[in-house]
Amino acid sequence: MSVKVVTFGELMLRLTPPNYERLSQGRTFNIYYGGAEANVAATLAQLGINACLTTKLPNNDIGKGAVNYCSSFGINTNYIVYGGERLGIYFCEDGISQRSSSIIYDRKNSSFATAKGDDFNWDNILDDALLFHYTGITAGLSDNVRSLLLIALKKAKEKNVLVSCDLNYRARLWSKEEANKVMTEYMKYTDILIANEEDAEKVFGISSGSDVESGNIDIEGYKKVAEELFNRHHLKLVASHLRESRTATDNGWQVILYDGKTFALSKKYNIHVLDRVGAGDAFVAGLIYSYLDNKSLQEIAEFAAASGCLKHSVHGDFNIVSTAEIENLAKGSGAGRVKR
Repeated sequence: MSVKVVTFGELMLRLTPPNYERLSQGRTFNIYYGGAEANVAATLAQLGINACLTTKLPNNDIGKGAVNYCSSFGINTNYIVYGGERLGIYFCEDGISQRSSSIIYDRKNSSFATAKGDDFNWDNILDDALLFHYTGITAGLSDNVRSLLLIALKKAKEKNVLVSCDLNYRARLWSKEEANKVMTEYMKYTDILIANEEDAEKVFGISSGSDVESGNIDIEGYKKVAEELFNRHHLKLVASHLRESRTATDNGWQVILYDGKTFALSKKYNIHVLDRVGAGDAFVAGLIYSYLDNKSLQEIAEFAAASGCLKHSVHGDFNIVSTAEIENLAKGSGAGRVKR
Protein backbone atom coordinates (compact mmCIF):
# COMPACT_ATOMS: atom_id res chain seq x y z
CA MET A 1 0.00 0.00 0.00
CA SER A 2 1.86 3.06 -1.28
CA VAL A 3 0.65 5.91 0.96
CA LYS A 4 2.41 8.50 3.09
CA VAL A 5 2.08 8.59 6.87
CA VAL A 6 3.88 11.18 9.02
CA THR A 7 4.78 10.65 12.67
CA PHE A 8 6.15 13.31 15.03
CA GLY A 9 8.01 12.50 18.22
CA GLU A 10 11.27 11.97 20.04
CA LEU A 11 13.73 9.27 19.05
CA MET A 12 15.85 8.01 21.95
CA LEU A 13 18.76 5.72 22.64
CA ARG A 14 17.70 2.67 24.65
CA LEU A 15 20.18 0.83 26.88
CA THR A 16 19.11 -2.56 28.27
CA PRO A 17 21.17 -5.01 30.34
CA PRO A 18 21.24 -8.46 28.70
CA ASN A 19 19.65 -11.64 30.03
CA TYR A 20 17.09 -9.93 32.30
CA GLU A 21 19.82 -8.44 34.50
CA ARG A 22 18.87 -5.56 36.76
CA LEU A 23 20.06 -2.05 35.97
CA SER A 24 22.11 -2.07 39.17
CA GLN A 25 23.90 -5.19 37.89
CA GLY A 26 24.53 -3.91 34.38
CA ARG A 27 28.12 -3.94 33.12
CA THR A 28 27.18 -4.14 29.46
CA PHE A 29 24.09 -2.91 27.66
CA ASN A 30 22.30 -3.84 24.48
CA ILE A 31 21.76 -0.75 22.34
CA TYR A 32 18.51 0.00 20.51
CA TYR A 33 16.81 3.17 19.35
CA GLY A 34 13.13 3.85 19.87
CA GLY A 35 10.31 6.16 20.78
CA ALA A 36 6.55 5.83 20.44
CA GLU A 37 6.13 7.57 17.08
CA ALA A 38 9.34 6.09 15.68
CA ASN A 39 8.15 2.62 16.69
CA VAL A 40 4.89 3.14 14.80
CA ALA A 41 6.82 4.33 11.74
CA ALA A 42 9.11 1.28 11.87
CA THR A 43 6.24 -1.20 11.66
CA LEU A 44 4.43 0.81 8.98
CA ALA A 45 7.60 1.00 6.88
CA GLN A 46 7.96 -2.77 6.95
CA LEU A 47 4.34 -3.08 5.81
CA GLY A 48 5.09 -1.01 2.70
CA ILE A 49 3.94 2.42 3.92
CA ASN A 50 5.99 5.54 3.19
CA ALA A 51 6.42 6.13 6.92
CA CYS A 52 8.07 9.48 7.62
CA LEU A 53 9.56 10.20 11.04
CA THR A 54 9.71 13.89 11.93
CA THR A 55 12.07 14.63 14.80
CA LYS A 56 15.19 16.55 15.79
CA LEU A 57 18.53 14.91 16.55
CA PRO A 58 21.96 16.19 17.58
CA ASN A 59 24.35 16.69 14.68
CA ASN A 60 26.92 14.17 15.87
CA ASP A 61 27.75 10.50 15.47
CA ILE A 62 25.08 9.41 17.95
CA GLY A 63 22.43 11.28 15.97
CA LYS A 64 23.75 9.80 12.74
CA GLY A 65 23.68 6.33 14.29
CA ALA A 66 20.04 6.82 15.22
CA VAL A 67 19.20 7.84 11.65
CA ASN A 68 21.07 4.87 10.21
CA TYR A 69 19.16 2.55 12.56
CA CYS A 70 15.82 3.99 11.43
CA SER A 71 16.79 3.82 7.76
CA SER A 72 17.69 0.15 8.13
CA PHE A 73 14.03 -0.53 8.94
CA GLY A 74 12.80 1.42 5.94
CA ILE A 75 11.71 4.57 7.80
CA ASN A 76 11.74 7.74 5.66
CA THR A 77 14.20 10.05 7.46
CA ASN A 78 14.04 12.97 4.99
CA TYR A 79 12.20 15.23 7.46
CA ILE A 80 14.58 14.73 10.37
CA VAL A 81 16.37 17.95 11.32
CA TYR A 82 19.60 18.37 13.24
CA GLY A 83 20.78 20.58 16.08
CA GLY A 84 20.59 20.88 19.83
CA GLU A 85 22.80 19.35 22.46
CA ARG A 86 21.94 15.70 22.94
CA LEU A 87 19.94 12.60 22.16
CA GLY A 88 17.52 11.51 24.88
CA ILE A 89 18.39 8.22 26.58
CA TYR A 90 16.36 5.70 28.49
CA PHE A 91 17.50 2.71 30.51
CA CYS A 92 15.18 -0.29 30.34
CA GLU A 93 15.32 -3.21 32.75
CA ASP A 94 13.40 -6.15 31.30
CA GLY A 95 10.98 -7.70 33.77
CA ILE A 96 10.57 -11.41 34.24
CA SER A 97 8.11 -13.54 36.20
CA GLN A 98 6.76 -11.44 39.10
CA ARG A 99 9.39 -8.70 38.68
CA SER A 100 8.09 -5.83 36.57
CA SER A 101 10.04 -4.06 33.86
CA SER A 102 11.54 -0.74 34.91
CA ILE A 103 12.47 2.35 32.90
CA ILE A 104 14.63 5.34 33.85
CA TYR A 105 14.66 8.36 31.52
CA ASP A 106 17.56 10.70 30.86
CA ARG A 107 16.03 13.03 28.27
CA LYS A 108 16.04 16.52 29.80
CA ASN A 109 17.03 19.26 27.32
CA SER A 110 17.29 16.82 24.44
CA SER A 111 17.49 18.10 20.87
CA PHE A 112 13.84 17.26 20.33
CA ALA A 113 12.57 18.74 23.58
CA THR A 114 14.28 22.05 22.75
CA ALA A 115 13.15 22.14 19.08
CA LYS A 116 11.91 25.49 17.77
CA GLY A 117 9.06 26.58 15.52
CA ASP A 118 11.19 27.15 12.44
CA ASP A 119 12.74 23.67 12.60
CA PHE A 120 9.85 22.05 10.72
CA ASN A 121 8.15 23.09 7.49
CA TRP A 122 4.78 21.47 8.13
CA ASP A 123 3.32 22.50 4.79
CA ASN A 124 6.07 20.52 3.06
CA ILE A 125 6.15 17.65 5.57
CA LEU A 126 2.39 17.01 5.35
CA ASP A 127 2.18 17.43 1.59
CA ASP A 128 0.44 14.34 0.11
CA ALA A 129 0.24 12.70 3.56
CA LEU A 130 -2.79 10.54 4.27
CA LEU A 131 -2.36 10.44 8.06
CA PHE A 132 -0.45 12.25 10.82
CA HIS A 133 0.28 10.40 14.07
CA TYR A 134 1.32 11.75 17.47
CA THR A 135 1.18 10.71 21.14
CA GLY A 136 0.59 12.21 24.55
CA ILE A 137 4.25 11.54 25.31
CA THR A 138 5.29 14.14 22.76
CA ALA A 139 2.69 16.57 24.09
CA GLY A 140 4.09 16.18 27.60
CA LEU A 141 7.74 16.88 26.82
CA SER A 142 7.93 20.69 26.89
CA ASP A 143 5.98 23.86 26.21
CA ASN A 144 7.74 24.49 22.92
CA VAL A 145 7.08 20.96 21.65
CA ARG A 146 3.42 21.38 22.59
CA SER A 147 3.32 24.54 20.48
CA LEU A 148 5.00 22.77 17.56
CA LEU A 149 2.52 19.94 17.79
CA LEU A 150 -0.46 22.28 17.77
CA ILE A 151 0.89 23.96 14.62
CA ALA A 152 1.23 20.54 12.98
CA LEU A 153 -2.30 19.53 13.98
CA LYS A 154 -3.81 22.71 12.58
CA LYS A 155 -1.88 22.28 9.34
CA ALA A 156 -3.02 18.65 9.09
CA LYS A 157 -6.67 19.70 9.37
CA GLU A 158 -6.09 22.47 6.83
CA LYS A 159 -4.74 19.88 4.38
CA ASN A 160 -7.49 17.31 5.19
CA VAL A 161 -4.98 14.86 6.64
CA LEU A 162 -6.37 12.23 9.02
CA VAL A 163 -4.94 12.52 12.54
CA SER A 164 -4.39 9.68 15.00
CA CYS A 165 -3.33 10.02 18.62
CA ASP A 166 -2.15 7.49 21.20
CA LEU A 167 -3.04 9.11 24.52
CA ASN A 168 -0.05 7.53 26.31
CA TYR A 169 -0.10 9.42 29.63
CA ARG A 170 3.26 9.58 31.43
CA ALA A 171 3.09 10.86 35.01
CA ARG A 172 6.81 11.65 35.02
CA LEU A 173 6.29 14.19 32.22
CA TRP A 174 3.28 16.18 33.42
CA SER A 175 0.31 16.31 35.77
CA LYS A 176 -3.10 14.86 35.01
CA GLU A 177 -4.59 18.35 35.12
CA GLU A 178 -2.13 19.73 32.58
CA ALA A 179 -2.56 16.70 30.34
CA ASN A 180 -6.33 17.09 30.45
CA LYS A 181 -6.16 20.73 29.39
CA VAL A 182 -3.73 20.20 26.53
CA MET A 183 -5.11 16.92 25.18
CA THR A 184 -8.69 18.23 25.28
CA GLU A 185 -7.55 21.02 22.94
CA TYR A 186 -5.71 18.55 20.68
CA MET A 187 -8.80 16.35 20.40
CA LYS A 188 -10.39 19.09 18.25
CA TYR A 189 -7.99 18.04 15.49
CA THR A 190 -7.93 14.28 16.13
CA ASP A 191 -9.89 11.62 14.21
CA ILE A 192 -8.62 8.35 15.69
CA LEU A 193 -7.92 8.04 19.41
CA ILE A 194 -6.02 5.15 20.94
CA ALA A 195 -6.52 5.15 24.70
CA ASN A 196 -6.21 2.26 27.13
CA GLU A 197 -8.35 2.17 30.25
CA GLU A 198 -5.64 3.64 32.49
CA ASP A 199 -4.83 6.61 30.22
CA ALA A 200 -8.51 7.44 29.62
CA GLU A 201 -9.05 7.69 33.37
CA LYS A 202 -5.92 9.70 34.16
CA VAL A 203 -6.27 12.22 31.32
CA PHE A 204 -10.03 12.53 30.82
CA GLY A 205 -11.37 11.16 34.12
CA ILE A 206 -13.31 8.37 32.39
CA SER A 207 -13.09 5.06 34.28
CA SER A 208 -13.70 1.58 32.88
CA GLY A 209 -13.90 -0.08 36.29
CA SER A 210 -10.89 -2.26 35.48
CA ASP A 211 -8.22 -2.88 38.09
CA VAL A 212 -5.11 -2.74 35.93
CA GLU A 213 -2.86 -3.76 38.82
CA SER A 214 -4.74 -7.03 39.25
CA GLY A 215 -4.74 -7.70 35.51
CA ASN A 216 -8.53 -7.93 35.37
CA ILE A 217 -10.15 -6.27 32.36
CA ASP A 218 -13.79 -5.19 32.37
CA ILE A 219 -14.71 -5.20 28.67
CA GLU A 220 -18.22 -3.88 29.26
CA GLY A 221 -16.75 -1.06 31.34
CA TYR A 222 -14.33 -0.18 28.60
CA LYS A 223 -17.16 -0.05 26.08
CA LYS A 224 -18.68 2.75 28.14
CA VAL A 225 -15.31 4.52 28.14
CA ALA A 226 -15.06 4.23 24.36
CA GLU A 227 -18.57 5.60 23.87
CA GLU A 228 -17.83 8.55 26.16
CA LEU A 229 -14.53 9.31 24.39
CA PHE A 230 -16.17 9.02 20.96
CA ASN A 231 -19.07 11.31 21.78
CA ARG A 232 -17.14 13.84 23.85
CA HIS A 233 -14.46 14.43 21.23
CA HIS A 234 -16.41 13.77 17.99
CA LEU A 235 -14.03 11.08 16.77
CA LYS A 236 -14.11 8.66 13.86
CA LEU A 237 -12.66 5.70 15.80
CA VAL A 238 -11.68 4.80 19.36
CA ALA A 239 -9.29 1.92 19.97
CA SER A 240 -7.53 0.20 22.83
CA HIS A 241 -5.44 -2.83 23.55
CA LEU A 242 -6.61 -4.72 26.62
CA ARG A 243 -3.69 -6.21 28.52
CA GLU A 244 -4.07 -8.77 31.29
CA SER A 245 -0.76 -8.63 33.17
CA ARG A 246 -0.67 -11.94 35.03
CA THR A 247 3.11 -11.68 35.45
CA ALA A 248 5.78 -9.65 33.65
CA THR A 249 6.25 -12.53 31.23
CA ASP A 250 2.74 -13.92 30.88
CA ASN A 251 0.06 -11.60 29.54
CA GLY A 252 -3.34 -11.77 27.97
CA TRP A 253 -3.70 -9.48 24.95
CA GLN A 254 -6.77 -8.32 23.06
CA VAL A 255 -7.96 -5.31 21.03
CA ILE A 256 -11.28 -3.46 21.08
CA LEU A 257 -12.51 -0.83 18.58
CA TYR A 258 -15.55 1.44 18.45
CA ASP A 259 -16.66 3.46 15.40
CA GLY A 260 -19.74 5.10 16.91
CA LYS A 261 -22.06 2.28 15.91
CA THR A 262 -20.28 -1.03 16.37
CA PHE A 263 -17.76 -2.59 18.73
CA ALA A 264 -15.19 -5.02 17.38
CA LEU A 265 -13.31 -7.28 19.79
CA SER A 266 -10.35 -9.31 18.58
CA LYS A 267 -9.47 -12.82 19.66
CA LYS A 268 -7.45 -13.00 22.88
CA TYR A 269 -3.79 -14.02 22.80
CA ASN A 270 -1.98 -15.63 25.71
CA ILE A 271 1.53 -14.23 25.33
CA HIS A 272 4.86 -15.28 26.81
CA VAL A 273 6.69 -11.95 26.78
CA LEU A 274 10.23 -11.54 25.51
CA ASP A 275 10.13 -7.71 25.26
CA ARG A 276 6.89 -5.76 25.70
CA VAL A 277 8.29 -2.29 25.00
CA GLY A 278 6.79 -1.00 21.77
CA ALA A 279 3.97 -3.56 21.66
CA GLY A 280 1.35 -0.84 21.98
CA ASP A 281 3.01 1.06 19.12
CA ALA A 282 3.01 -2.08 16.96
CA PHE A 283 -0.71 -2.41 17.67
CA VAL A 284 -1.21 1.23 16.64
CA ALA A 285 0.73 0.68 13.42
CA GLY A 286 -1.39 -2.37 12.60
CA LEU A 287 -4.49 -0.31 13.27
CA ILE A 288 -3.35 2.54 11.01
CA TYR A 289 -2.30 0.18 8.22
CA SER A 290 -5.54 -1.79 8.14
CA TYR A 291 -7.70 1.33 8.59
CA LEU A 292 -6.06 3.00 5.60
CA ASP A 293 -6.46 -0.27 3.69
CA ASN A 294 -10.25 0.04 4.19
CA LYS A 295 -10.57 -3.26 6.02
CA SER A 296 -13.73 -4.02 7.98
CA LEU A 297 -13.84 -3.05 11.64
CA GLN A 298 -13.39 -6.67 12.74
CA GLU A 299 -10.50 -7.16 10.30
CA ILE A 300 -8.83 -4.01 11.67
CA ALA A 301 -9.17 -5.32 15.23
CA GLU A 302 -7.67 -8.70 14.32
CA PHE A 303 -4.79 -7.25 12.28
CA ALA A 304 -3.93 -4.67 14.96
CA ALA A 305 -4.06 -7.27 17.74
CA ALA A 306 -1.83 -9.68 15.80
CA SER A 307 0.70 -6.93 15.06
CA GLY A 308 0.97 -6.01 18.74
CA CYS A 309 1.08 -9.64 19.77
CA LEU A 310 4.07 -10.39 17.54
CA LYS A 311 6.07 -7.45 18.92
CA HIS A 312 6.25 -9.20 22.31
CA SER A 313 8.54 -11.76 20.66
CA VAL A 314 11.09 -9.22 19.35
CA HIS A 315 13.94 -7.55 21.25
CA GLY A 316 14.10 -3.76 21.04
CA ASP A 317 11.46 -1.09 20.46
CA PHE A 318 10.86 -1.78 16.76
CA ASN A 319 8.63 -4.60 15.57
CA ILE A 320 10.41 -6.76 12.99
CA VAL A 321 7.50 -8.26 11.11
CA SER A 322 5.96 -8.73 7.68
CA THR A 323 2.41 -8.23 6.47
CA ALA A 324 2.14 -11.95 5.79
CA GLU A 325 3.19 -12.85 9.36
CA ILE A 326 0.57 -10.54 10.83
CA GLU A 327 -2.15 -11.78 8.48
CA ASN A 328 -1.33 -15.42 9.17
CA LEU A 329 -1.50 -14.88 12.93
CA ALA A 330 -4.73 -12.89 12.60
CA LYS A 331 -6.22 -15.81 10.69
CA GLY A 332 -5.27 -18.28 13.42
CA SER A 333 -1.77 -19.53 12.56
CA GLY A 334 -0.16 -19.01 15.97
CA ALA A 335 1.16 -22.41 16.99
CA GLY A 336 4.78 -21.37 16.44
CA ARG A 337 5.68 -24.35 14.25
CA VAL A 338 8.96 -24.14 12.35
CA LYS A 339 8.52 -22.62 8.87
CA ARG A 340 10.33 -24.66 6.23
